[in-house]
Amino acid sequence: MSTTDDGAEGNVPEPSAATLPPDPIILPGPGDDATQRAAESVASNPTLDVAAQEVHASRLRWWREVLYIASFYVLYTWTRNQFGSASVDSMQAYTNARRIIRVEEFLGLYHEATIQGWFIANTLFIQFWNVFYGTFHFVVTIGVLVWLFARRRRYYAIWRNTLAFTTALALVGFSLFPLMPPRLLCDDCEFGAGQDNPEFVADDYPFVDTLAEYGGLWSFNEGAMARVSNQYAAMPSLHFAWSAWCALAIWSLARHRLARFLAALYPAATMFAIVVTANHFWLDAVGGALVLAVGWYLGRHLALWNERRIRSELVTTNAAHPDDHRT
Repeated sequence: MSTTDDGAEGNVPEPSAATLPPDPIILPGPGDDATQRAAESVASNPTLDVAAQEVHASRLRWWREVLYIASFYVLYTWTRNQFGSASVDSMQAYTNARRIIRVEEFLGLYHEATIQGWFIANTLFIQFWNVFYGTFHFVVTIGVLVWLFARRRRYYAIWRNTLAFTTALALVGFSLFPLMPPRLLCDDCEFGAGQDNPEFVADDYPFVDTLAEYGGLWSFNEGAMARVSNQYAAMPSLHFAWSAWCALAIWSLARHRLARFLAALYPAATMFAIVVTANHFWLDAVGGALVLAVGWYLGRHLALWNERRIRSELVTTNAAHPDDHRT
């Protein structure tokens, strides 16, 4: 495989038989006493592992990846919005919000309103974080996917799989635990806690919907879009899960210290954004971290399964053409 000094990987042709280990790996037939030893040798052969990864990378096509990702996101959005604000009981979403608040109070960490209050008077500051919240999780995530495909293609599949599993798992959380975000703990806002609860006291929740009050590039929280979109898709926080995914991918594969430093800051900045804009409780970020961990486990095992399948193909080819490896 051709690489540059910084580890960049481009479109790589599938390795020929001549690029495999010089000694042919010939698996014995069923019943042979050496079968287990041979299988263990193949499983631990690092050269064959790298070859399988390179073959897997060489089979990726950018247009197919774009089609896969676009189709997945359309399906995700449609599924997510089947549990949209118009179809979910606001009392259920409010009750779940109260549960989250009680847990944070028990832990002594229910400080979202206080943190927002420190900055709410600074209009430009809040507008910046509105824009950050509305755009960065798309732009940065897409950017990291493109970088992985173009520069670290051998590792692209595992990170793409992780992102897909993480996003799919979040749908489970949205459907099973509809959660009213802090910005909707109000008595005069659409889809807010006060609409179906005459005993609701807004003063108990001094949150400000910063996007409604200060504006941003766009809003999914008003009018017809709000009725179609799921305003209660807050647990887990995909904003945080995606930001942590970006950080882990860059930290593990980037060569420059500045890139790794910025990657480490990104989840922290996202955490601040989701709190200061009153779009999430901090426990939603914990939920995002959990679905990312499970997504990583599933994505890694899917990628390893594919590599084992390709490695078996290479072993079969190697055994079928032993003369190609003899000098």
